[in-house]
Amino acid sequence: MRKYETLLLLSPELSPDARSAFVDGVKAVIDREGGRMLMEDIWGMRDLAYPVQKQMRGFYARLEYAAPPALVAELERNIRIADGIFKFVTVKLADSVEEVAP
Repeated sequence: MRKYETLLLLSPELSPDARSAFVDGVKAVIDREGGRMLMEDIWGMRDLAYPVQKQMRGFYARLEYAAPPALVAELERNIRIADGIFKFVTVKLADSVEEVAP
């Protein structure tokens, strides 16, 4: 499994419940497809450097996870069809993840 990071930029017009439901849905896809969440980092509402869909603010969330490469394609497919997401980016952080015994 490889280590990935996905940064999400959500619409500021989404309610807090809808934002948390979207992030939970992304985490559910990761778990369902055989990945493992390593860290969830919610940055919150931030000003944007330039307008995105006529908005100057956005809600940021960063997810770090270990997953097989096929999971990334499925995750990005689910993100693309969701409403309320402005942008996203997925980056491979490492080719392998050290397994830690629970």
